[in-house]
Amino acid sequence: QVQLVESGGGLVQAGGSLRLSCLASGTIFSTSAMGWYRQAPGKQRELVGMTSGGSTNYADSVKGRFTISRDYAENTVYLQMNSLKPEDTAVYYCNAKKLGALINYWGKGTLVTVSS
Repeated sequence: QVQLVESGGGLVQAGGSLRLSCLASGTIFSTSAMGWYRQAPGKQRELVGMTSGGSTNYADSVKGRFTISRDYAENTVYLQMNSLKPEDTAVYYCNAKKLGALINYWGKGTLVTVSS
């Protein structure tokens, strides 16, 4: 059974930093593109960034502030968030897209709140 478990969310002031972690169970980590989405209150879920095969892409709204990294030894993908803004407030979801198949896996999400 595939599980993605996020951690690291919380309350932070504008301009601060947080690092989110996503631990993946099973073999999904090595066979998937991994990344993060977010959903703000009243808005649709949107892509933050994805990493696959050494390449990472980011939403324009987070470029230069957020960094995704991947630790294959720990089956963990990270989202380092710097220079946080109130508009970054959202539930952040870990996502795994199995390569070569139309299969998506999701974590339950972790809440990030940025105060002004």
